Amino acid sequence: MHTLWTLTTVLPFEAAAAGRDALQSRASSGTYTLAKEYSGSSFFDGWDWFGAPDLLQNGDVNWVTEAQATAEQLAYYVNAAGNAIIKVDNTTYVQANQKRDTVRITSQDDFPIGSVFVLDATHLPYGCSVWPSFWTTEAGVTWPSGGEIDIIETVNRMAANQYALHTGGTDRCFGVNDTSVQTGTLTNANCTSSAASDNGCSVLDTSGDSAGEAFAAAGGGVYAAQFDPSGIFIWFWSRANIPSSVSSATNSIDTSDWGTPSAAFPSSSCDISEKFGPQSLVLDITLCGNWAGEPSVYNETCPTSGTLDANSCYQNSVVFNGTSDYTFAYFEIQYIKAFTSDGQFNVSVSASSSAAAATGTGGAPASQGAASSAVATRRAEVGVLVGAAFVLVGWTAV
Repeated sequence: MHTLWTLTTVLPFEAAAAGRDALQSRASSGTYTLAKEYSGSSFFDGWDWFGAPDLLQNGDVNWVTEAQATAEQLAYYVNAAGNAIIKVDNTTYVQANQKRDTVRITSQDDFPIGSVFVLDATHLPYGCSVWPSFWTTEAGVTWPSGGEIDIIETVNRMAANQYALHTGGTDRCFGVNDTSVQTGTLTNANCTSSAASDNGCSVLDTSGDSAGEAFAAAGGGVYAAQFDPSGIFIWFWSRANIPSSVSSATNSIDTSDWGTPSAAFPSSSCDISEKFGPQSLVLDITLCGNWAGEPSVYNETCPTSGTLDANSCYQNSVVFNGTSDYTFAYFEIQYIKAFTSDGQFNVSVSASSSAAAATGTGGAPASQGAASSAVATRRAEVGVLVGAAFVLVGWTAV
């Protein structure tokens, strides 16, 4: 499962070895051309909806279909501000042994190595039992083959975002314990994930307003992840510090003035071209599960009545009214843009959502463990791309 920041450990020898070549630990810069945009009334076009219970992360949710999400207003096409909303059901009285409804969507297009992902939002989900993620994975392979990039991931009332990579194979990849190349704090060094150990290499943001209430109070901010042969580099800027190259990006985006990233996973410590294939975008919210629901993790930031055990998260948050824990359990997004080196991208052919759900489509966050090893069969790829950038933007709160 994922490891919460207060419980993680760093492997000093491996981390030092991974970061010893500083010249190969820097993000490359460049200009990318707009290739794909999700916004306004067409925001949810081009996504697959999971449409099944979360058996991958053992979460206490039903990831609903598009029709269900629309009917239950768990995914609005636009709110009053014209932004897309993805949220947890915060009105239903859930009976014991039942699950609460929420959303997981995966892009039908893939964006290969050479990409930059940028997310701008004024609100990210938080609350006891809440486990939101914005991440990428390769479709059509057994996780973690093809790699996974966790750009946004928190649990419960965690105050700082955690970045992570997950890789497969026998040749291990490592995070870098080097403050000259990243502003965040390395909390686990080994990126290699398996059924026995799937923490991945993780870095904790140190800015103070990268998640939760502080993120919302600051008016949100921007996350950017560069997926490049030189490495994978992730930035966070609070609303007041967003570079003009991001805030003014329309038909192109320039990464040259982005400064030191929050998290750096350079090619000197992990062969990105070998470990990562084309990446699909994933947005989801689950509840409890293997990370947020782990008793000691849940108890870090959430009050518990009764004996602290494996059922505490579910019993204290998910069932019955649930409204107090899920009032703030929503994403608000203005748009996602994909920029590429040549303005092109992979075109994918989607299969049925039911087949996708049955096979554990699209890879898995770290906590999915052995259950995530099912081969994804959601779609066939029919394009080739090198070089892309993505932008996800949100503004006012609901």
